[in-house]
Amino acid sequence: MNRQPLISVIIPTYNRLDVLAELIESLWRQTYRHLQIIVVNDNGEPVDELKELYPELDLTVVDMDSNLKHVHARNRGLELARGDYIMLCDDDDLLLPSHVERMLHEIEDCDLVYPDVEIFDYTVVNGVRRATKRFVFAYEHDFAAMRRFSTFFSSGCMYRPELHERLGPFDPEMYHYWDWDFYLRAAEQFRVKRVPAASALYAFADSGNNMSGNLEDMRPYLDKLSAKHGLGELPTKNFFLLLEEPEVKARRAETELLWNGEPVVSRRAKQAGGVSKEA
Repeated sequence: MNRQPLISVIIPTYNRLDVLAELIESLWRQTYRHLQIIVVNDNGEPVDELKELYPELDLTVVDMDSNLKHVHARNRGLELARGDYIMLCDDDDLLLPSHVERMLHEIEDCDLVYPDVEIFDYTVVNGVRRATKRFVFAYEHDFAAMRRFSTFFSSGCMYRPELHERLGPFDPEMYHYWDWDFYLRAAEQFRVKRVPAASALYAFADSGNNMSGNLEDMRPYLDKLSAKHGLGELPTKNFFLLLEEPEVKARRAETELLWNGEPVVSRRAKQAGGVSKEA
């Protein structure tokens, strides 16, 4: 009898218990269930109640002794991963039910796969995020173009643990661009594939401010990334303005849309407010 591969899901978190609970709910809804879920709490509010809310899940909570930020938290999660594959996810993103099953199928002939995405703006109603606007993020995978503007999406990406054996852990020096750095290192030595299905959901609020960030703060990290990989001068425009650049627009791709637009209501939200309508 063939053994089901184990997927280790690594989730760093810091003081976002409500949205983290939605992500855990989305993992519970997966059609593929053989998951090791590792939540690394970066010295924030306790999140252990999730283990009680979702006793069916193999859910481990690791509490960091101090707030070392998300890259260190991911590396701590790597130390505990025992899966045949590793999957990354930010604590405020969501994965649609078929996501893990599809990624597992797609990775058979390569080493790292990543999904297309729906980005959504939202309001919070009774403790639940409800989409107000949606934007499809789907771009052809082109390594040379990815050195100018990365469309690699780390939440929901799946890869073989052997990547870290050769590349080492995530680089804590790349605070703002750790995912771009990881992609570039991986794509130089391993087989990488984009999966044309928008099976991951990226949440933002306030017109995407968290996606542009403080450009002055980000510039030194972008320069450091460029020096590390020989990328030359890179722009620090707002994320959505970069998407309008001709070379980026030319890479727009068709994708399969899977989301019905309904919210993911966690057991925590139900317990707190008795929400009736759910995704």
